[in-house]
Amino acid sequence: MDFTERNSHEIDYRIFGEEMQFVEIELDPQEAVIAESGSFMMMDDGIKMDTIFGDGSQKDQGFLGKILGAGKRILTGESLFMTAFYNELSGKRNVSFASPYPGKIIPLDLNEFRGKFICQKDAFLCAAKGVSVGIEFSKKLGRGLFGGEGFIMQKLEGDGMAFVHAGGTMAEKTLQPGEVMRVDTGCIVGFTQDVDYDIEFVKGIKNSIFGGEGLFFARLKGPGKVYIQSLPFSRLANRVIASAPRNGGNSKGEGSILGGLGDLLDGDNRF
Repeated sequence: MDFTERNSHEIDYRIFGEEMQFVEIELDPQEAVIAESGSFMMMDDGIKMDTIFGDGSQKDQGFLGKILGAGKRILTGESLFMTAFYNELSGKRNVSFASPYPGKIIPLDLNEFRGKFICQKDAFLCAAKGVSVGIEFSKKLGRGLFGGEGFIMQKLEGDGMAFVHAGGTMAEKTLQPGEVMRVDTGCIVGFTQDVDYDIEFVKGIKNSIFGGEGLFFARLKGPGKVYIQSLPFSRLANRVIASAPRNGGNSKGEGSILGGLGDLLDGDNRF
């Protein structure tokens, strides 16, 4: 990609916090940042919010082109619309976006990745206006049939800054040419465009039936850089659901050596 004429807005940023981070974007006059709905945290006076089709990266694609570009986002489970935040005043203004759950915010300068980065469909947080947020289509049928969680990937393209979120602790791995890594599909945050990725079946009938893990994992082959998260949102949600009281009751057994028996002894026998 030719970066002699910059397409994306050139934004500055600061990341605050440890476990629950947020990123503060500094906007010069007429600069803008785009974000998914639900990530906004706060902004200075003088910033205008505008709902746009898709990511607003293409200025002259016409109405049909905007519809088609935005429609692709449905395949990733996202909304047709994104929100753009513009600085309309003459001075610098700040707008902040928060992590959706405990983890780390990863800043990505797409210039350093030759204009493209591939990430989980729910990892994207925000980006400079001009960055394209699309779908990374797979050329291998196996990924579509068996990929499940982590299969539908997004691609971030352009010459600006983008920010993605990793749940829990983030691991950054640099794969050498031919080096292979196997990862739980949900634990992938993203990787550079040179990484070859596929879905692989877990070998061994005992592993498949009794292992307690998924039947498939992602096979990543270098060269390239890979970002991995220790706490995918789906894993966090499953733990919360599994721990929730059944039938709307209050659990009295948490933290007790009696566990569920404590509920029975306490008179709570709603199962």
